[in-house]
Amino acid sequence: MTSVLSRPAARTRTAERAPRRPPRLSFNGRMLAPGVLVLAALSVLPFLALVAMSLCRVHLLGGVRLEWAGLDNWSRALGDPAMWSSWALTAVYLVLTLGLEMLLGLAIALLLHQVLRGRGLAVSLVLLPMFVAPVIVGLLGRYLTDSTFGLYSFVLRQLGWQGDILGSPTSAFAAVVLMDVWEWTPLIALIALAGLSGVNPSVLEAAALDGAGYWRTLRHVVLPSISGVLLVALLIRAMDAVRYYDIIFVTTNGGPADATKTIPIRLFENAFQFFDLGYGAAIGLMMLLVTIVISQAFVKILTSKGLTR
Repeated sequence: MTSVLSRPAARTRTAERAPRRPPRLSFNGRMLAPGVLVLAALSVLPFLALVAMSLCRVHLLGGVRLEWAGLDNWSRALGDPAMWSSWALTAVYLVLTLGLEMLLGLAIALLLHQVLRGRGLAVSLVLLPMFVAPVIVGLLGRYLTDSTFGLYSFVLRQLGWQGDILGSPTSAFAAVVLMDVWEWTPLIALIALAGLSGVNPSVLEAAALDGAGYWRTLRHVVLPSISGVLLVALLIRAMDAVRYYDIIFVTTNGGPADATKTIPIRLFENAFQFFDLGYGAAIGLMMLLVTIVISQAFVKILTSKGLTR
């Protein structure tokens, strides 16, 4: 009788001891869920609309109407020589801007790292171009390169060059590249300076005791120590340079003679000047694919170096 009566109590104690299952969504997850859903809707729905537009002809008269076109927009984009010319310009623009920004940014970071007094003021002055809006940088560059009253045009005329900076294909392309470099080199310098502050001083002291000079220490100690930071900076700037638009649109709008018509400018021209939205959607998705490929390449490099998990 006692054993029978004790069974419910034993079951109750067993049920009390059994751990409760944790909720599928924690309190923090439930609080973040509405915002995440809104962000997902703002990202996924436009992406699906872009994919649908790339497979259709978009008619705007009498309301937005999609007419199925299959892969016509994609075949046009892949078979257009002018499109490949814009991709080539974008690749050259990417290589030049990234190369110059990395070299100058690293040099500036090394100089700032040697400054002991007034480093905060020096860093603030170096970072000023980064806080200027790209449109303002373009307007400022257009003003300074004007053939009649621009400061840079005046200096070049004194040196014997009589051409128009933004009127010649080569000089116009060089001008927009240098404007981009002027604005975003401080970002590379800031990231590199943060990496330099994390280099182990004892390693530098050991290199100095071993008789390693400045350049050998830089090559074999400093640069390997900050290589991961520099790769992250390269990734940030590479993804941004592929879709960079503001400075080129304000200064040259793709000219002269399509010398600066990179992929973002061609996308804007087809989608919002010629209102060929289906073709523009295909170009935009191509840009997205290229950006994903670039980011995945950098992630693989970081993973191979053991810098990511």
